[in-house]
Amino acid sequence: MQLSSVMRFLAACLLVVAFATGAAAQQPAAPAPAQATLPAQATLLAQATLLAQAPTPAQAPAPAQASAPRAGSGVIQAIEVRGNRRIEAGTVRSYILVRPGDPFDPDRLDRSVKTLYSTGLFSNVQFSRLGDTLIVTVEENPLVNKVAFEGNKRVSDDTIRPEIQTRPRAVFTPELVAADRQKILDLYAKKGNFDATVEPRIIRQPENRVDVVFQITDGPSVLISKIAIVGNRAFSESKLIDAISSRESRWWRFLSTSDQYDPERLNYDRELLRRYYLKNGYADIEVLDATAELSPDHTGFFLTFSVKEGERYKLGDITITSQIRGVTPDELKKVIEIQSGDWYDGDAVGRASDAIEEAIHNRGYAFVEVKPRIKKEPDKHLVDILFEVGEGPRVFIERIDITGNTRTKDKVIRREFRLAEGDAFNAELLRKTKTRLTDLGYFNGVEVTTAPGSAPDKAIVTTRVSEKSTGELSFGGGFSTDAGALVDVGLAERNMVGTGIDASINGVLAQKRSSIQLSVTDPYFLDRNLVAGFDLFLIQTNYLGTQPYDERREGGDLRIGYAFNDHLRQVWSYSLIDRNVFNVISTADPFILNQQGSTVLSQISQVLTLDFRDSTLYPHSGWAVDVGTDYAGLGGSVDYVRTNVGTAIYIPLERLMGDPDWGIKLSAGAGYLVELSGGKDLIIDRFFLGGDNLRGFQTGGAGPHDTVSGDPLGGRFLWTESQELRFPLPGVPKDIGLTGRAFVDVGSLSQASFSGQVCTTCTSTNFHIVQSAAPRIGAGVGISWKTQFGLINLDLAPFVVKQPNDQTQIFRFGFGTRF
Repeated sequence: MQLSSVMRFLAACLLVVAFATGAAAQQPAAPAPAQATLPAQATLLAQATLLAQAPTPAQAPAPAQASAPRAGSGVIQAIEVRGNRRIEAGTVRSYILVRPGDPFDPDRLDRSVKTLYSTGLFSNVQFSRLGDTLIVTVEENPLVNKVAFEGNKRVSDDTIRPEIQTRPRAVFTPELVAADRQKILDLYAKKGNFDATVEPRIIRQPENRVDVVFQITDGPSVLISKIAIVGNRAFSESKLIDAISSRESRWWRFLSTSDQYDPERLNYDRELLRRYYLKNGYADIEVLDATAELSPDHTGFFLTFSVKEGERYKLGDITITSQIRGVTPDELKKVIEIQSGDWYDGDAVGRASDAIEEAIHNRGYAFVEVKPRIKKEPDKHLVDILFEVGEGPRVFIERIDITGNTRTKDKVIRREFRLAEGDAFNAELLRKTKTRLTDLGYFNGVEVTTAPGSAPDKAIVTTRVSEKSTGELSFGGGFSTDAGALVDVGLAERNMVGTGIDASINGVLAQKRSSIQLSVTDPYFLDRNLVAGFDLFLIQTNYLGTQPYDERREGGDLRIGYAFNDHLRQVWSYSLIDRNVFNVISTADPFILNQQGSTVLSQISQVLTLDFRDSTLYPHSGWAVDVGTDYAGLGGSVDYVRTNVGTAIYIPLERLMGDPDWGIKLSAGAGYLVELSGGKDLIIDRFFLGGDNLRGFQTGGAGPHDTVSGDPLGGRFLWTESQELRFPLPGVPKDIGLTGRAFVDVGSLSQASFSGQVCTTCTSTNFHIVQSAAPRIGAGVGISWKTQFGLINLDLAPFVVKQPNDQTQIFRFGFGTRF
């Protein structure tokens, strides 16, 4: 009995030591981390409790019975779980590192307690011993009933929710809520609100549930007050600031985020600055530092970039070696743009490597590797480049993974890939894939990366996309020279339920041209390489002086197209349209008076397009040609064939001017109309010159006219040509969105004669055509402004070459907005 009392006394002493140890662990000199899995006193308390309940020697079994342990032998006979409500006892036992039949091992029991805490399911765990039964008492963490945000204005609920981990029906833990609080503060910091506060409030609910409410105070926005570049000699500070994405705060940037400080953007700007120098010949450029300092009054940030420019280099010897049979260096030199004597451009070297690789791929070689070797000659300020061309490793695409597409279906993304699983790896085709995905307009960002596969000859391609809103409910207004004041209402979805189908309904009410139109287009009809769609429309044009009549068109069309390859495609369509010429003024030309009334157009059309532009949305280089044909005569009131040919060439001037906004666009077009036997020659089927296709003249203002009434009569043969120089406006920050242009438009319209059956009342006394095939010319300058409210275009064409009766228009303006 005395020995048993001694053992109990020792157990009590251990309990005192346990609590003393726990108190020491909580001293400020060594704070426990918030995510600690188990307090020290809980572990020692569990060990002390087990020791206090251990059997005394008087209770120990006789040595003869040691092989058959009974209760009190020190072996766990059962594990009993108490306090659990939601979580099954079997789940709790699965986290414990001991089982019935194991000894009461303090180390394994200690690790079991830590394991249970680490699951995040429990707020309290205690082990105790009742005879040979291990008692596990747990207190479950509550479930989150709902998560709410109060007081947030700068950052919306929809922006915060995806960033935090606390969600309804998830297990609540204080550590998780603390981490989410910091994530919300980080979101506000990216918006420039560094004085924002976030206080989590926990509201207890019945059945062990809690509501988590984040009380948020936005605080004032802290914008970028000043950007400074230190160490620059070759370029002015303003020019270098134009090369980065951050901007100093100005009143006109109230709809932009470029003047908000973001640590990630600061690193991005650092790389942009380095690339700008490399592109302009500074091969030794170093961006030594990029810092952000908060002003003492917390009203703005000062960004400072320190650079070490080094010397400017030109290209020296450019050499190509080829290890591929049948491919000579002289052939490959023809496909690269760079040449000796040019300023060194890191981007141009990369493009040259891509061009060499693509040229070899086009000759049927699947595995190609181009390695540019750069050798500097500092004393001569030259960079010699050696392109080593050889067979690349035989790598095949093992798998294509797609992530981030929360709405767009996988098949919509996969059909844009220019290669498939099992194909030979081709970096150029991956770049084209990225361009095609970007041109869809469904995503804020597209990233295509590669990683090693399950074997050395296999690669995994991962495509990460960031979805953006593709639906649009728009209300707008504006003014244009052609339509006058206008109101625009539309509902559009460019990626309907993630299938890629484009559907829209739009209505425009304007002084001169009003319309309502329903359009649906499936870019991969029946999951095949077919574009199919239809349009229904009602268009009424009130010419208000440019023509002596009004016109209404109502009808629809069916469309189907096919892409032969990446550059060649063809679209066929059938149109059935009722046209009505009305409100013809009494003094109008007899040819026009004779055409008052309704006619039906039944027309089949095709357009063949050859497109080698670098982008269909924002072309900077390349060219495109369109050839269109219309045949009207499948029933209806008219019978004719009409052809159209158009071409555009884009010439970038970035290498010459050092700015991608510099470029030249050359365009030309021609059209010809032939009435078939017995067909009517209607003015609404003819070509007109002036307005959009010839700036400096009114819409339809150049070409054949009636000398008596002065009315434009249109013509059967049209040609136009335009040269346009596009450039950035000097002294204007790029983020404002202003660009300039200088243009010269040339065109001619002829063949306006008519047959007697078209106008039976036309005589030499009341009708006389004046026409000349001489070219008309309009020249001037213009400005485009991309604003948050829409695109504003302004053209001034004071220099014109015209013919008698032509109607000029020096000023042309267009503005539209959607919100």
